[in-house]
Amino acid sequence: METIILIGLAGLAVGGGASFVIFHPKSKRIEESARREAERLRAKAEQDAEKTLESARKHTQELRQQAQREESQTRTRLEQMQAQADERILKREQLLEQKLEKTEENREKYEKFIEKYNEQKKKLDEGLEKQSQELERISKLSKEDAKKELFERLEEEVSGDLSRTLKSKVELMRQNADEEAANIIVQSIQRYASTTTNESTTTVVKIESEDIKGKIIGREGRNINAFEMITGVDVIIDDSPGTVTISCFDMFRRYVAKIALENLIKDGRIQPSKIEESVKKAQDSADKLILEIGQKVCQDMGVSLFPEPILKLLGRLRFRTSYGQNVLSHSVEVAYIAEAIATQLGSGDPEICKKAGILHDIGKAVSHEVEGGHAVIGVEILEKFGIDKRIITAMKSHHEDFDYESIESRILQAADAISASRPGARRETLEKYIKRLKELEGIANDFKGVDKAFAIQAGREVRVFVNAGELDDAKSEKLSYDIARKIEKDCDYPGEVKVAVIRENRFEEIAK
Repeated sequence: METIILIGLAGLAVGGGASFVIFHPKSKRIEESARREAERLRAKAEQDAEKTLESARKHTQELRQQAQREESQTRTRLEQMQAQADERILKREQLLEQKLEKTEENREKYEKFIEKYNEQKKKLDEGLEKQSQELERISKLSKEDAKKELFERLEEEVSGDLSRTLKSKVELMRQNADEEAANIIVQSIQRYASTTTNESTTTVVKIESEDIKGKIIGREGRNINAFEMITGVDVIIDDSPGTVTISCFDMFRRYVAKIALENLIKDGRIQPSKIEESVKKAQDSADKLILEIGQKVCQDMGVSLFPEPILKLLGRLRFRTSYGQNVLSHSVEVAYIAEAIATQLGSGDPEICKKAGILHDIGKAVSHEVEGGHAVIGVEILEKFGIDKRIITAMKSHHEDFDYESIESRILQAADAISASRPGARRETLEKYIKRLKELEGIANDFKGVDKAFAIQAGREVRVFVNAGELDDAKSEKLSYDIARKIEKDCDYPGEVKVAVIRENRFEEIAK
């Protein structure tokens, strides 16, 4: 085995030596050929690089020359543009200088003209003053006396024409104004039709049998006394069959007492402890009711809901009256009318007018509990709960407690007057009625030449009898106009007041 291995190794050595002897000269030739090829390729690469560099150098030179030519052309154009701009600026400067020179010349001419005018005016004033002094010396009258005498003569000469012209103009204006105002008011009222209800101070509760009256009174009157003390109302039990009367000026108290009494009658157990419990339930029910009333009013009017305290106060207005007119119904009516007037006039915000109309009497809900006028109280309430300032501005002037600050405030005042003064809306007190009649008669009697004055037809007409010797027909006509304007200025009244001036001569003789 070892012999075989040695023979193999010897064979390999002999083969390697033989191959070296055979291939060594050939490898040298290959190496020399590769070296010569590399030299040739390098020489060729150097030649190609030299040619490329030369070509790049020439191209760069051309680009530089082209850039220099373009720069020269651009510089030339800029110089030309600069020259043109300088020329235009120079021309404008020259034009401005010319205008300034002309302006200066005109100013100097104007100053000279003003100076000359002042001198002439001064001379004219001096001449007029001398003429006035001379006229005063000749006529022995001062300027004021002469003016007064001239006006008096002119008035005597043209008083008839003036009266007729004045009457025709006033009549034309009155017709146009009355027609337009009537149109607006009628359209506003037509959009809202309200029912007229007669509010009273009593509420009637129906009962099924007369035995219930005894239960209501109780032993020695303890039930009725407890009920009256808790509710603050008077319970009247008389001979009227099937009814019990609750009397109180406060409508809310009457409503609570009515609900409580009906519940007690339905339950059948009437005693002091049960009365107190029933009144408390009725009170809670009434509080929910006033909130629902406030919400329903806002929903019916199509306005966004106010804060809950405002809604409750609005609901309480259902249980308040003013001269017999329900305050909540009046507020809704004012809101509709104010919105319609604003829409018809195209002036003011109808939405603000509507909201201000709903809230304008909100102070009356607590006016019996808080000191002050209801307009002032209402402003304080609305400001407390963050109501829109425009609404407060519109509602606070409806009784002229504040100055008018917006067109909406004037519209609301007019709507409030329309709602309150329409026939059947309110009961007028006797004192107020008599005061208005005396006021109208007093205004007429204050004029010169008036013998007697009488207010008739509930103050809607004033008849004035004048002295025929002092006033002629033209002056009597003017007197009626002056009295009417004085009444408009000094009096507050619904509708119109007719002024009739009567002048007559009587001649008497006795036949014997």
